[in-house]
Amino acid sequence: MTKMEKIFEQSKTIAVVGLSSNPARPSYMVARYLQSQGYKIIPVNPNEKEILGEKSYPDLVSIPDKIDIVDIFRRSEEVPPVVEQAIKIKAKVVWMQEGIVNEESAKKASDAGLTVIMDKCMYKEHSKYRPNY
Repeated sequence: MTKMEKIFEQSKTIAVVGLSSNPARPSYMVARYLQSQGYKIIPVNPNEKEILGEKSYPDLVSIPDKIDIVDIFRRSEEVPPVVEQAIKIKAKVVWMQEGIVNEESAKKASDAGLTVIMDKCMYKEHSKYRPNY
């Protein structure tokens, strides 16, 4: 089983940092797809109350649920505080979406025991690796 397959099979809850309520935004499209595949999506956006029928939280540390994957839709320079919080809440995976690269934060997350995926689209990867149910 590849690293990607393992991530998708062992994860249930995905916090989407920077999730937009605008259906035209990539974050919305990716989160809606993941939700349709059976994952629990938790929006992290301080400017929203609810997205995709789920309560939105201002940051990761405010979420009461256990988070498997922190999916980041923020500019590369805005990644460090998100990774700090991901480590604090003991997430298993930090996923930086396509175009998002922060080597320093990736190393920090990796050193803390988190799996790091960087510069990859979760939708594209999942549609490639999804298990056949």
